[in-house]
Amino acid sequence: MINGLTPKQIVEKLDQYIIGQEKAKKAVAVALRNRLRRIHLAEDIRDEVAPKNILMIGPTGSGKTEIARRLAKLVNAPFIKVEATKYTEVGYVGRDVESMIRDLMAVGVNNVKAEMEEQMKEASLPKVEEKLLDLLLPGSNKNGSESLKPEMTPEGAIILPAHLPAEKIAEEDIKVGTENSTREKFRQMLREGKLEDREVEVTVKRIPKGPSMEIIAGGSLDDLQNGMMDLQNMLSGRNTKKKTVTVREARKILQEETLDSMIDPDKVSDIAKERVEQSGIVFIDEIDKIAAKNQNQSGSVSREGVQRDILPIVEGSKVNTKWGVVDTTHILFIAAGAFSMSSPSDLIPELQGRFPLRVELESLTKDEFKRILLEPKNALTKQYTALLGTEGLSIEFTEDAIDRMSFIAEDVNGRSENIGARRLHTIMERVLEDVSFTADEHAGETLKIDAAFVDEKLQGVVADQDLSRYIL
Repeated sequence: MINGLTPKQIVEKLDQYIIGQEKAKKAVAVALRNRLRRIHLAEDIRDEVAPKNILMIGPTGSGKTEIARRLAKLVNAPFIKVEATKYTEVGYVGRDVESMIRDLMAVGVNNVKAEMEEQMKEASLPKVEEKLLDLLLPGSNKNGSESLKPEMTPEGAIILPAHLPAEKIAEEDIKVGTENSTREKFRQMLREGKLEDREVEVTVKRIPKGPSMEIIAGGSLDDLQNGMMDLQNMLSGRNTKKKTVTVREARKILQEETLDSMIDPDKVSDIAKERVEQSGIVFIDEIDKIAAKNQNQSGSVSREGVQRDILPIVEGSKVNTKWGVVDTTHILFIAAGAFSMSSPSDLIPELQGRFPLRVELESLTKDEFKRILLEPKNALTKQYTALLGTEGLSIEFTEDAIDRMSFIAEDVNGRSENIGARRLHTIMERVLEDVSFTADEHAGETLKIDAAFVDEKLQGVVADQDLSRYIL
């Protein structure tokens, strides 16, 4: 039986944050659902079903990246968003394209580890408590003193340790009993939260300054240098340090260490590898930037070279990572680009063929700008109302103000560069610039933002034909 979100439910979730672009949301929802459907197929046909990779085409600010961002929170699958320019910028030696798979595997490992830690969190609490008591009362829980305690038989007879005389045992027993009594008092205070602000000294591992070393997997030169530094610190015994923190902070540190010791890293990597190979998703943004329109342009060979490097990964190949070899055959790739200076046909034919589903995102209109200002959970009007509310200033947007800002956003996008919904950010900031500057002086007041207020703040924009001088 198939579980998880249905395509309709995925679209409904995306609708809470993304206005319009129904075709793109529908295509992504079906692709995600097909990932789950494939897992439930019989084994003999499962490997034959290849993912239908998606190419999203649309102007900047139309919602391509936002769809990817929201997908990351919706799907219970390894997900990573990468920029094509990270590997392709002319004159810049970037990471090799296989690193996107290594990064995806790292995301999968972290997700699985977080799930296991959540499952074992309850079981780790007693161990963390004992470690905290050891820090608060050094020496009160030594294993050596435990051997001095008299043992009791089922019949109630007391057996004294044979290696010490009775007098010595009595002294040690009194000492241990006193220490245990103090320890139990501290335990009770710890549980009641009375020691949260007391400072203790803990030993913590040094956090590496860069990515871990992946010599065999093929890391960059920076990765190699950082890895060698970490290795040098480890061999010289400088991989730990003393740190004075409160009990509250120490509890978090000790819990992380305890959970880390309770989790089997091999099991984590095996589960993560399975998830990445069967349900991993890679979102490649700005793919249009590696499309070389003119073969004679400087740097075009480099761009095509990167396209040829990406091709086998999208097609299906095996990539070495520090957690093992990952097969990319069934990873879903979603590419996106504005293609304002080039077209999808400028990509090499082999790469075009690996993205059979193409979705064109439409330019936003006045009505969609209006919905963007009002409907999403993270709508700009809600954000600014909440921000200024922290200063005690209440602001109200009238319907004609929303209409006016929506019209101006569409008009400016039409006359100058079309940057989609990002235009609203600049307009809102310009309209509320003076209000934000003096908000602290108007605490307890209510300000109504209407069309006249908008026109007053944007009068230069309305009057001048060269709108780009005023807004971006």
